[in-house]
Amino acid sequence: MKVAIIGTGNMASGLANTLAGAQHEVIIGSRDPAKAAALAEKIGHGAQGGGIEAATQLADVVILAIPYGGVAEAIKAAGSLSGKVLVDITNPISADYKSLVIGHTTSSAEEIQALAPTASVVKAFNTIFAQLLPTEARQGKTLQVFVASDDAAAKAQVSVLAQSIGFDAVDAGPLSNSRFIEPIGEMNIHFGYFLGKGTVVAPAWVQV
Repeated sequence: MKVAIIGTGNMASGLANTLAGAQHEVIIGSRDPAKAAALAEKIGHGAQGGGIEAATQLADVVILAIPYGGVAEAIKAAGSLSGKVLVDITNPISADYKSLVIGHTTSSAEEIQALAPTASVVKAFNTIFAQLLPTEARQGKTLQVFVASDDAAAKAQVSVLAQSIGFDAVDAGPLSNSRFIEPIGEMNIHFGYFLGKGTVVAPAWVQV
């Protein structure tokens, strides 16, 4: 699968490295193309790096792996997103990581869909810390990724992508359910950073 990763931070690097290692065609996009190219060279496995628009246009699936505050700028820089599957992994959190800045009546995923109406937005990966993206960090554990979207085909495509790197993709319903998934991501941040669990925890829905 051709996947564009927008961003060069911890989540972007982790996803790009893991997806490239699973034989996906990875293109990293950044407002600093040189930084994206350097990351791609470090990752290897045929990964490419450049500007945001160039990466977006080469891919079928585009993953927004940047802070929520930078999303609008990235979408504007991406050019046409018509027909693209746009994966929102963000949690719209405050600067101190302790609260959500939007929620209840909307979500970052829904706001992104409004900014990119011709794309199919999928919520996924927002409950997974970057430290758990490498497959070797999950030996003996299958972690869940909650996948929500109004587009069934896009949801299925992202679910296959998650499964290809060893995650259990859980159908989390329509995109509006991101209003519930994002608080779960924030609670996981509290467990990881403020309640002593560290960044090696992840939520799971257990069926008994």
